Amino acid sequence: MENVVLTVHLILALCLIGVVLLQRSEGGGLGMGGGGGGNGAMSGRAAATALTKLTWIFAIGFIITSISLTLIAAQNASGTSVVDQFGGSAPAPVVPTAPLGTDLLPPAPANAPLVPPRADDAPVAPAPAGN
Repeated sequence: MENVVLTVHLILALCLIGVVLLQRSEGGGLGMGGGGGGNGAMSGRAAATALTKLTWIFAIGFIITSISLTLIAAQNASGTSVVDQFGGSAPAPVVPTAPLGTDLLPPAPANAPLVPPRADDAPVAPAPAGN
């Protein structure tokens, strides 16, 4: 069923592209020029109206097949995950990372002191409590 709807969907897409390209635009369009009075079987306005109606029919069919394919795909999914379809039974291990915004410098060498020395080497006085 899904293959039939998909085939109809693709045919409608190609027909829709073709009909849109045949329509006359301000620049003249790619196909049926439609210039000159009523010399042909269809005048310019009649051809535009027929192509417009055909465009609407193809567009409505395209939308219906799109919704049908979505519903068929949702029904076939039945609550399974895309990851489950690839056979991933165990989740990937979580690698701990440093929180963003901490230190972006490279790690210090093994023999580096833990706390960098202050410039004046004076002890820091505690801040006064209160106002």
